[in-house]
Amino acid sequence: MKSIKTINRSDMTDIALGGAFLGTGGGGDPYIGRLMAEQAIDNYGPVQVRDVEALSDDALIIPVCMMGAPTVMLEKLPRGDEAINALRSLEAVLGRKADALFCIEAGGLNSTIPIAVAATAGLPIVDGDGMGRAFPELQMVSMTMFDIHACPMAMADEKGNALVLNTVDNLSTEKFARVITVEMGGAGLIALYPMTGAEAKKSILRGSLSLISNIGQIITYEQSANRNPADKLASELNGVRLFEGRITDVERRTEGGFARGQATIQGLEAYKGRSMKLNFQNEFLLAEDDKGKPLAMTPDLICLLDLETGQPITTETMGYGYRVIVFGLPCDPKWRSKHGLELVGPKYFGYEADYKPIEEIY
Repeated sequence: MKSIKTINRSDMTDIALGGAFLGTGGGGDPYIGRLMAEQAIDNYGPVQVRDVEALSDDALIIPVCMMGAPTVMLEKLPRGDEAINALRSLEAVLGRKADALFCIEAGGLNSTIPIAVAATAGLPIVDGDGMGRAFPELQMVSMTMFDIHACPMAMADEKGNALVLNTVDNLSTEKFARVITVEMGGAGLIALYPMTGAEAKKSILRGSLSLISNIGQIITYEQSANRNPADKLASELNGVRLFEGRITDVERRTEGGFARGQATIQGLEAYKGRSMKLNFQNEFLLAEDDKGKPLAMTPDLICLLDLETGQPITTETMGYGYRVIVFGLPCDPKWRSKHGLELVGPKYFGYEADYKPIEEIY
């Protein structure tokens, strides 16, 4: 995998595509975040990418991201300065400026907003993230497994409101922040998990931005050659096609600050006569066949691609009649630990299935 050292305007299409793919249906609309990052790079210049080992142990590292239901962002566009306002609010509480930023997750919007903030603030961004994919709740990050606290956490909205939270643990941060996000109209921009360089070195998942960029390049190249990128992605990422079909029903609702629901897919070609259900809470979390047998489950990645173009499809944009490929990938090994499965395994989300790695299913 080729590492990236600098992010220019021309890199943003691939980064947005790769983030949307690894976002497992969540992480927000990549188009919005891409435009924000492109404008910031135009105004302030390229963003330097740093390997976490290059940071000093006492550096201050802060992730910034969007919190809320991705469906809200389709109609409630950010004003543009919310994320930088959240960062400045957190810096004010900490009494020092950040030395670097990073992405809390690999998702469309949340892989691109930190780049926009980094360009605006003149800061480097770390080649890593806290999930290796996207998850719906704030405590569902690798930093939680290393006892790094989410607070103090700053939140900002498009009206200019900004506030700072201090809670007793990361799950409490999620619960309180989720209520505030709902009051902000269903989405807000946040800065949280302030950590030292030493803490970042032991806790974050490395190489995420480079991986996102490489995935985006694969998708772009295969599309330009009029090939669906699914086969190339499968060979490069140890992935598997789970299903191909047409979406015949989407039950989607926005509640409690999440986009929740289920999609039904009727099989095509080799999958004709079969069906699949995809359950999601911002992200795709469980894929089941027509008999209720799990085909893939969190924390492994379930990604949706357009059958014709290979374009990643998010939970808020999929609709009736879409012809899709359901694609599965193994998660980062950290999530398969006892602590990892307690945080993001199927039981946490209320599914009865016991976790089984995707490579053991196929």
